[in-house]
Amino acid sequence: MERTTQKQLDFLCKRINIAKKTSAKPYERINDKLIGQIGNFHLHGGYGGVCLHQTMTESGGVRDVFSCGHVTKRDLYNRMSAYLVACEA
Repeated sequence: MERTTQKQLDFLCKRINIAKKTSAKPYERINDKLIGQIGNFHLHGGYGGVCLHQTMTESGGVRDVFSCGHVTKRDLYNRMSAYLVACEA
């Protein structure tokens, strides 16, 4: 089995944002203030794993899309791939 790379996860995240018609950037600078782009999907790394977050508030509040916490890149890749198929259906 091949190793799952950060580049592959970034590409899937970009495709999910396109499929869901959400902003590609998690934050925009408006009048010298960072504003969270509601709906944006982005990756978060921590605790030795990665997680897909979705911005829910302008102040930057997020939710864990899969409610699984930080998992291995391979696990997240599989979850994101299935999610993308559902989004594009």
